[in-house]
Amino acid sequence: SRLLGVISRGHLASAACVSAAGHTFSFTTRCRQKALAPRRDRLWFRVSFPSHATPEFQTLSGSAAGRTRSTGPLPYPAEADGASLSSGEWTMKTSIVFLLCISVFPGFSQGRVVGEDEIGFAECNVFFPGQVPPEGFTEPFHVKICQQYNKEPRFATLYSTKDKIPLYSAFKYTKPAQNEEENWLVEPQIDDPENDLHEMAHEADVAGTVANLGANQALTSDYVGSGYERGLLNPSSLNEEDFQMATYTLTNAVPLSPSLSKSWHRDIGRVVEQALVPHCSKKDHLYLLAGAIPSSTRVKSKVSVPETLWLAACCDAPQGWSLGLVKKVNDENSLVDLTVGELEKQLLTGVQLFKGSCGEDNQSQEKTEAILQAVSQIRSGEQVGTSDYQEAKDSGLVRKVAGIIATPFIKLLELLIYVFVELVKFVFYFLWLVIKWAGATVLDGVYNLWKGVVSYLKAISMVLISIPYDVGRVIVNIFLGFLQIVQDVVTLTCKILSIPVGFVLHLAAFPYQSICAIPSVLKDIATGIGGTFSLVIDATAALLHGFYYLAGHILKRFVPKISSDD
Repeated sequence: SRLLGVISRGHLASAACVSAAGHTFSFTTRCRQKALAPRRDRLWFRVSFPSHATPEFQTLSGSAAGRTRSTGPLPYPAEADGASLSSGEWTMKTSIVFLLCISVFPGFSQGRVVGEDEIGFAECNVFFPGQVPPEGFTEPFHVKICQQYNKEPRFATLYSTKDKIPLYSAFKYTKPAQNEEENWLVEPQIDDPENDLHEMAHEADVAGTVANLGANQALTSDYVGSGYERGLLNPSSLNEEDFQMATYTLTNAVPLSPSLSKSWHRDIGRVVEQALVPHCSKKDHLYLLAGAIPSSTRVKSKVSVPETLWLAACCDAPQGWSLGLVKKVNDENSLVDLTVGELEKQLLTGVQLFKGSCGEDNQSQEKTEAILQAVSQIRSGEQVGTSDYQEAKDSGLVRKVAGIIATPFIKLLELLIYVFVELVKFVFYFLWLVIKWAGATVLDGVYNLWKGVVSYLKAISMVLISIPYDVGRVIVNIFLGFLQIVQDVVTLTCKILSIPVGFVLHLAAFPYQSICAIPSVLKDIATGIGGTFSLVIDATAALLHGFYYLAGHILKRFVPKISSDD
């Protein structure tokens, strides 16, 4: 487990025990939700369980905060989402959280983004009169969320991904809260619709698994150091137990100054408890819409600061009525009452908050006047007392007195628990080191053994695979060698047999060739004789021609020329 945070000073645990069996740890504790001490701090912690934990334990993952009312100053400076502590305070507070407060939270909020194919807000339609949500909010950046806790719907929220604040939250009054426990969560589906996380989760737990976290919704970091608080549209003070736990989600929060947040929750709480609830015949018939009108002012250039806060109430019963209230952000003391129809005109064009305006035309004039008178008294600062309110006030005084008396005993108990927890932490840390070293050694040995086995099996496999190949290659070589021997024998036999066969053939062919050669010989003889005779004739003719030429030359040389007449 990872535990981060600050323990509320003054929280008392009447019983705490830790048991270990194998790898399973169970914690049993009962924590008073109101401090017995006269001071107030905040409690923050986060519990993370391994991925192989059961679904029930995986659900128990997030961070929570417990606060107690006080009249005195904080014992140390506090900041949004945690306080700056010394190392001693940090260790002590974290240890006490570990033992005292884990079992306080049986489950966390499970918001669900309602699909476009679903009617209205699905199972959260029960928070609207006639199960019909307001009409006219049709922008593509409007997201419908059914806020759940322990698998039950607790209220509905219409969220603007453009302004990163809720436009309204629809809920029913249960009864005044007896404690205040914070468990701020985010809705992963708003930023990453393809994500498998269909429930709300703590921001730190989904930071690495949700794509574009914070692109369409506000995060805790947007409020830290901004001067604004996370003001709840559906106030936790108007809810009890599981309904109250479900309100602490960033999809139900808008940026408000500390004074405005206090004024808004105070006025709305008193109006609902002292003016609205007493004049509705049945509490279950009182439907409430708390909303905000975004402005151009943004926190850290991201989250829109509302310019107006409003509340619309509908008593859906015989002799029912409806009422609207508006508080301007620039005037925290303002609280204007008006009809639902007049309120709708200040919102988007075409908006209808309640089906049939919740009988606004037929509402009881007597009840309306009584409600407006009570609202006027609350606006002027007068008390409109109820028995529940007085009892809560008296019980708060008793707790403060008891806190003053019990403070020394609480401090002693904190010291004893701190010493015990530090000792348990040391023992577990030492055992962890021993287990880690032994585990590392065993794992190294197993890894090396595994590598050796794998290498041996690989070599064996290669050898076994090569055996059929080598056998086949030897068989083929033997067959090819046998064929070569046969070829050589046949070639040698042919060459040996060709000698006598050629001689016989030549001998047999000699007479035929001799007889056939006689004509050629006779022809050659005749040709020779004819050539010789021709040569003799040619020689004789040449000789005669020579003598004839010589005699003519002599005659021409020595015989005188004779005239033509002679």
